[in-house]
Amino acid sequence: MRCPACGEMEDKVLETRTTNNGSAMRRRRVCLKCGYRFTSYERVEDKPITVIKRNGDLQPFDIAKIERGIRICTDKRNIDQETIDNLIQNIEEAIKIQAGSRHEITSTAIGEETLRQLYKVDAVAYIRFASVYRAFNDVEQFIKEIESLAKSSN
Repeated sequence: MRCPACGEMEDKVLETRTTNNGSAMRRRRVCLKCGYRFTSYERVEDKPITVIKRNGDLQPFDIAKIERGIRICTDKRNIDQETIDNLIQNIEEAIKIQAGSRHEITSTAIGEETLRQLYKVDAVAYIRFASVYRAFNDVEQFIKEIESLAKSSN
C-alpha cells in the first residue's frame, strides 16, 4: 500500500480488526521509510449505489463527499480521528442498508442520516453541518435549530 505521506510502497500492518458489523477489515499501518501511521480499509466490492439528487439527476455514491463535509464541520473540535473514522463508517453502512437491493438512495436521505450520526457525536458539528445542508439563510434558522437541539437533549 502506498504511503500517503511519502509515496513509498513498503509498509507494515500493526493491527487488523473487523468493523462492528463485519463488513470491512480495518488495518493500521506504518510506512517503513518515513514512519507515518495510517489506516486502510478492505471492503467487499458491491454494486455501486446511485444517488438521486433533489433535481432528479443521478450520480454514483461517493463517501469521500460526506467525509469532506464531516471533516469541515468537525474542524477544531475535540474529536479524535478514530471517532471521525467510525462516524464515516457508520454513515456509509447505514446508507448501504437504506439503499437496499435497489442500490438507490436520495441525497436527502444521505443528508438526514449524516445529521443523525453527527448528532450522537458532537452538537456543534451537527449545527455546522445542518447550517450548510439545510441552507440556513439567517440567524433565526440557527437559533431555531439550536433551540430544538437543546430541547431534545433535556
